[in-house]
Amino acid sequence: MTGTTPTTDSETGKTSAALSLQWQMLAGFIIGLSLGLVAYVAAPDARWINSITTYITGPIGQLFLRLLFMLVIPLLVSALIVGIAEMGEIRALRRVGLRTLVYTFVVSAIAVAVSLLVVDLLRPGAGIDPVAARAMLSDAGPGAQAILNRGEDAPQGMAAFIAIVPDNFVAAMAGNDILAVMVFSLFFGIGLVLVQTPQTKLLLSAMEGVLAVTMRLMGLVIRLAPIAIACFMFNLASQFGWDLLIRLSAYVGVVLLALAIQMFGVYSLLIAFIAKRSPLRFFADVQEATVMAFATASSNATLPTALRVAEDNLHLPRRIARFVLTIGATANQNGTAMFEGITVIFLAQFFSIELSIPQQLMVMMMCILGGVGTAGVPAGSLPVVAMILGMVGIPPEGIGLVLGVDRLLDMCRTALNVTGDLVAATVIAAGEEETPAAAS
Repeated sequence: MTGTTPTTDSETGKTSAALSLQWQMLAGFIIGLSLGLVAYVAAPDARWINSITTYITGPIGQLFLRLLFMLVIPLLVSALIVGIAEMGEIRALRRVGLRTLVYTFVVSAIAVAVSLLVVDLLRPGAGIDPVAARAMLSDAGPGAQAILNRGEDAPQGMAAFIAIVPDNFVAAMAGNDILAVMVFSLFFGIGLVLVQTPQTKLLLSAMEGVLAVTMRLMGLVIRLAPIAIACFMFNLASQFGWDLLIRLSAYVGVVLLALAIQMFGVYSLLIAFIAKRSPLRFFADVQEATVMAFATASSNATLPTALRVAEDNLHLPRRIARFVLTIGATANQNGTAMFEGITVIFLAQFFSIELSIPQQLMVMMMCILGGVGTAGVPAGSLPVVAMILGMVGIPPEGIGLVLGVDRLLDMCRTALNVTGDLVAATVIAAGEEETPAAAS
């Protein structure tokens, strides 16, 4: 297909660069954490520490976040439109494209619901001193306070549900109403699926250009992530001390638990009851692709292996396997959506911010939409997480806490993403096999 989402890890050199950046981010995490803990132990009330966080580490982190926020709207709009439009690009597979679209959103919703349930029950972020957390909120600056005030004035109940459909798309972008922007992008992408003309193909090509440029710029910005993470971790560790490590370990455990439930629970049920296959046999057949995804932490780099596994081991029809797996590499990202949902709720607990049920539903919807067309750059889910944090009044600086351990989690959620793509191809292929018999 012509409209594939651009990626930065499709070549060996770029994969190596992504790996190098991950190690740089880990180094920044360790350096910032170590210096912050030293400052916390040696001089917890020293004035010079406040000066460093106010005039050095704080501004550096804020500049990094502002660069992300500057690019997040064009990135999400173009990624979501292109990701949806690609599903209808092959007219002969229009029914398969529709089934893939429905499957992607339903299973993504289940994945995010599982992740939110687990993180709400286990509460890995609870236990931090609420006084210190509130102090950090009060020092978040006028930008964060404006976000907080907007959250307090946001519509509630049915009005909030109606508000997710924007009456003015430009106003929604100007007001950083990211959920309304994503809903518009979803409908616009569906429109490009329904209208197949030379003009719409040209429009899709233009959106692919916007996506390519924005992703390139995002890649440049994310190169600054190691420095920003070091600053974020110094600020957090100098204020919260050893509690930070305890909460971080609990966070990693909850993410891995949620991914395991989706992998061996939800996927097994889909394979057994919809695809009518043995889950044990299925996981044995796809283990090569799963291991490759875990090792490379890249759905796109694993795509050739996944295609071969689908055809040789699962014996799926080639036309369905190629279509579903190619789309799934960018659109069906259950692991990424789960990571985003758990991260947002974890940081809300960490900063002692109670999110209402409507707010958590909003987070859930944004994670579902954000999982469709997440940027194929290192830490590609970073802008989505940062924007969701800002919308619900959580300091976006908290992302530094989770990015330091993101390498392991990235490997695990990529394994889930690739396995989920193969599950999707198996389920959709089973439905296609039943369709001709039902029609006759």
